[in-house]
Amino acid sequence: MPQIFHRSANALSRFTIFGSIFLIAGIAYVATEVNRSPYFTRASVVREQPVPFSHQHHAGQLGIDCRYCHTSVEVAANAGMPPTRTCMTCHSQIWTNAEMLEPVRESFRTNRPIEWTRVHDLPDFVYFNHSIHVSKGVACETCHGPVNDMPLMYQENTLHMEWCLECHRHPEKYVRPKDAVLTFDWDGPRGSKAGQELVLANHVATREDCYTCHR
Repeated sequence: MPQIFHRSANALSRFTIFGSIFLIAGIAYVATEVNRSPYFTRASVVREQPVPFSHQHHAGQLGIDCRYCHTSVEVAANAGMPPTRTCMTCHSQIWTNAEMLEPVRESFRTNRPIEWTRVHDLPDFVYFNHSIHVSKGVACETCHGPVNDMPLMYQENTLHMEWCLECHRHPEKYVRPKDAVLTFDWDGPRGSKAGQELVLANHVATREDCYTCHR
């Protein structure tokens, strides 16, 4: 029976099969890297805001307590955004004619809230409660990064599920004494032993339950 395909077709077939495997693996790798990139996660990307509010100036240089603006962070799932009257407590007295603060004054005059662009925006299928994390000793900067050094706010971490699970699986690496939750650049005791003691002292549960975050 005559040979239909040339002998080189065997080599071509093997090259095509193995080449397809490497091609698929390459595509998967590129897709994974793109998914982790700032283009998708928005990590380290500064968001444009109606007012260029500087956490570096307010929280860092002036030392304003996080709770002055985010009043519900210790008692509610949402940290809360300050009403314009909170801003005007100071800015009715200082920088009263600054052009960059005109949206603040306009908001106060018209009683219309400023439409801030959300920086840390979790998917709708994720439930996150600020108050329980704060009460267990998870510091603001653990999730939000060095806010006191940010002239303009950006998202410090990816907010991927694996990032959350790393903390839930190893809370001893991240928890602090409760009175240090709002402290930036905390230099207290760290390490496995100190962390484990804080996990016990703060009654941190280490169980992984899908319902905790996906309700």
